[in-house]
Amino acid sequence: MKVVNHTEDDWRNDHPTGNIAFHHILKGDPESYDNFMYILGRQDGDFEMPRHRHNFDQIRLPIKGDMNLGQGFILGEGQVGYFAEGMPYGPQSDPLGAAKPGERIQLVLQFGGASGYGFMSIEQRRQAWQELSQVGKFVGPHFHHKDGRVEWGLNAVWRHVFGETLKYPRSRYRYPVIIEPENFNWLPVAGTTGLEHKYLGAFSERGAWIEFLRLKADSVWTSSDEQARRLFVVLSGKGQAAGRAVNYLTAIQADPGETLELSAAEDMELFLIGMPPIDKPLVESEAFDLEEMPGDDARTAAA
Repeated sequence: MKVVNHTEDDWRNDHPTGNIAFHHILKGDPESYDNFMYILGRQDGDFEMPRHRHNFDQIRLPIKGDMNLGQGFILGEGQVGYFAEGMPYGPQSDPLGAAKPGERIQLVLQFGGASGYGFMSIEQRRQAWQELSQVGKFVGPHFHHKDGRVEWGLNAVWRHVFGETLKYPRSRYRYPVIIEPENFNWLPVAGTTGLEHKYLGAFSERGAWIEFLRLKADSVWTSSDEQARRLFVVLSGKGQAAGRAVNYLTAIQADPGETLELSAAEDMELFLIGMPPIDKPLVESEAFDLEEMPGDDARTAAA
């Protein structure tokens, strides 16, 4: 069981554009297919990214401010976005406008998807960035080799870390899934007292699910899940988890088989993501690409 209370220190500039800072709150095992990274992302400047995709899943919850996903898609404050592994989005153009640097903040979970390709840890990325910078240079999201070749930075980093070409699974969904939590009903959780939830859905054959929970003041909820890892973030209120004080933006990790006891000193709302284990297929799917954006010559045009 992990309980991590939020502090305003230890923001790291871990995004290749240089305009997004990360506050790392929870992370998994880099040797496991179900590795993950849970962060707060903070926009510190105008943000630009070409159309791109990842080989991992993402779930995003803007806490303050909106996020421009490109092509008319906006992930608004309070909405939840599910970005399937291999699904392209962008190009993104997100100037700060009237917002102050650091004002826009969102919860971001990045995690290994159902394809079983895994997820690279931030420590592995940082080391690869440092080592690759000795033989080339990173310019935004691209890596420039000394021989003039330009490639998508994540491809170069992945090959450097794992010694193999990154595989991009073909997306199970055509577009980002944008969820409107306000339009879901609060429903009582069977067998509990003082607990309601909004179940927003489960995704891919892995069945990763998203919920909001609302625990009334002076209520106690004890729960466990024998199969899935559960990640909670407190969005309002305060109380205790596993005997420790929790309040705004406290993160809680309950691994399979662990029993979590939550008690609310005042009405408390939490954001929950459930992560069942990954069942890898007996025969690997051939639905993948070895190029980040097949047919997009813009990746090398700037060389």
